[in-house]
Amino acid sequence: MEQLTTTPFGQRPMTIGLIKQATDALHSADIPHCDKWQLFRALCTARLHYGLSDRDLTVLNALLSFHKGANLSGNTNLVVFPSNNALSERAHGMAESTLRRHLAALVHAGVISRHDSPNGKRYASRNRDGQITRAFGLDLHPLLRQARQITEAAAVVQAEAAELKQLRENLSLMKRDASKLAEYGVEVGVQAPWDAVQQELSVITKFKRRKLDIYALDQLGDKLRALLYRIRKYLSMTENMSGSDIENGRHYQSSNKDSKESEPVIETTASANELSNTPTLSQKQNPLEAQETTHTSLPLGLVLKACPALIPYATEQIRHWHQLIGLMTTVRGFMGITQDAWDDAKRVMGAEAAAITVAAILQRIDDIRSPGGYLRFLTQKSAAGGFSPGPMIMALLSPIRQA
Repeated sequence: MEQLTTTPFGQRPMTIGLIKQATDALHSADIPHCDKWQLFRALCTARLHYGLSDRDLTVLNALLSFHKGANLSGNTNLVVFPSNNALSERAHGMAESTLRRHLAALVHAGVISRHDSPNGKRYASRNRDGQITRAFGLDLHPLLRQARQITEAAAVVQAEAAELKQLRENLSLMKRDASKLAEYGVEVGVQAPWDAVQQELSVITKFKRRKLDIYALDQLGDKLRALLYRIRKYLSMTENMSGSDIENGRHYQSSNKDSKESEPVIETTASANELSNTPTLSQKQNPLEAQETTHTSLPLGLVLKACPALIPYATEQIRHWHQLIGLMTTVRGFMGITQDAWDDAKRVMGAEAAAITVAAILQRIDDIRSPGGYLRFLTQKSAAGGFSPGPMIMALLSPIRQA
């Protein structure tokens, strides 16, 4: 379709931008045709790249609605010529002065151009067959010529948004780990500079609330990772010390003539009923000494076989009882078992039996409403001589044996 002029009507001056648009109009588009609404959605995504506001896009949406057909094609008429009243109606009643301002923004962004008539009106001339021979109004050709650039810009924006989302998710997860691990360390009495840790977490939280770019989020992530490393180091040092203390306690136990090792022990081949009737502590034994004198006869390998749910929590292969006890000391916090409940269980049952009991509870965690309350109940039964972890382990193994 013939386009005679590119100069603006009335008092609008000629600019270098209009000259560039006139030059670009002589070249065909890289993409000969495309879906206009798909291209519009891509421009909505990349609107900040083109300096467009949501109101500018509202006007462009109205202009596209005046173009018949779903596609923009380089060999068809892409000049739309709605009156300001008609355009205002489709732009949700936008005022005419506001409409003119947003049309100017679209022209400045290079997504539309003006093809003004001699009197500045928008209209089209038709032949005897009713076909448009010449149209004056707002040209959508620049939008088609920039289709490839708009699509690429939208892809970049989407990739950056996805990366920002992932970085924010990573920050939230690391912050949650750091907060809960620090709370756990305070709860169990780990000696570490927890006040400084909490202060660092508070500063990081304040920064996280702001709208940060990718570079700032990366820096914040590095700080959180370093803080998490220190927290885990504090906790792992305490677990190692705990394991050493338990090893010393067991060595003392083996030299005690009144030790539980000299008394009849629960055999793993016994039935569940026999196991349930076997007292955990001898009647002559002081319950306060249970942690240092009680020793289970269940093989460690049998416990690990019955309770595979604890394996993902272990950072190394469990070969000794003190490793299992140290692991359960950590895991019980994740299960909602308080330090007091855990200490009572170790005092009454013995450290190994308490660790086995918590491991069995972890294996059935989905079926137990309150792991901490259940452990206290079993501790009370054990104090009365009515509980030992043997039947729990055998019950967990029974489906395996049946299989």
